Amino acid sequence: MQTVTEFESSLRRLDVGRTKATTDEAADVLADLISYPAVGTPIPFDGVSLPDEVTRSPTPAELNGASTGVTAARFAIASYGSIVIQATPDGTEPVSVFPDTHIAVVRGSDIVPGMSEAFERLATDIRAGHESAIVATGPSATADMGALVRGAHGPKAVHVVILTDQ
Repeated sequence: MQTVTEFESSLRRLDVGRTKATTDEAADVLADLISYPAVGTPIPFDGVSLPDEVTRSPTPAELNGASTGVTAARFAIASYGSIVIQATPDGTEPVSVFPDTHIAVVRGSDIVPGMSEAFERLATDIRAGHESAIVATGPSATADMGALVRGAHGPKAVHVVILTDQ
């Protein structure tokens, strides 16, 4: 529980939205958070699914036109407020970076305290054949050309749905 609390604190510091939900509540929470048109990837957690209106396996044009992208996070890193998105052969990564808003769903039990635990998880995944992942921390931002600009290289806003254990 302390790890989840630290993760929420890190998300708050990064100006990332967060909602706790049980698996029974998750569909309603997602429906309330999603702006359409939306794209998404399968959510591999029992009892959690995307609304029917979310496009799965989007074309490049659908990615480009989407307001919201919804993905599952493989795990999260509490001390940094980071989420780890497993790359897949069918292309999970674009769904998390093209739309203006990214919604990530992570199980509370998959939040690790810090980087050493994250590297252990990544090493396990790599040995299992999952060779690529995105570690994302907050919305995309850059100040290369002066004032801070959000969304230059990814989503302008991020919201994390934390699935609580029932």
